[in-house]
Amino acid sequence: MTNFLDPARLAHFDADGMAKIDLARGEVLFLGLNCLEPGQSQRTHTHEGADKFYLVLSGKARITSGGESGEAGPGTLVWCPAGAPHGVEEALERSVILTGIAPAPR
Repeated sequence: MTNFLDPARLAHFDADGMAKIDLARGEVLFLGLNCLEPGQSQRTHTHEGADKFYLVLSGKARITSGGESGEAGPGTLVWCPAGAPHGVEEALERSVILTGIAPAPR
């Protein structure tokens, strides 16, 4: 694995549901990609003891974090504090979303 990644080139999609790709996993940080076709979602969930972010690289999706919901497009960063419910309610366009979790899940 290289330390220089091009997430958009690593993206792939699955007609049956959101595709998840692990980009990097260290001792204290995990980075991944969520790739969604229009209408797909990621269930609302929490990470106890771990903060998370979503950074939309392409497309548009409705994302929820801590009871707040909104549309996020390219360049939008959504912060999810530890323990806050979060998820992708619905991809409104084909979307590639970079995710980060710290500390990394074990």
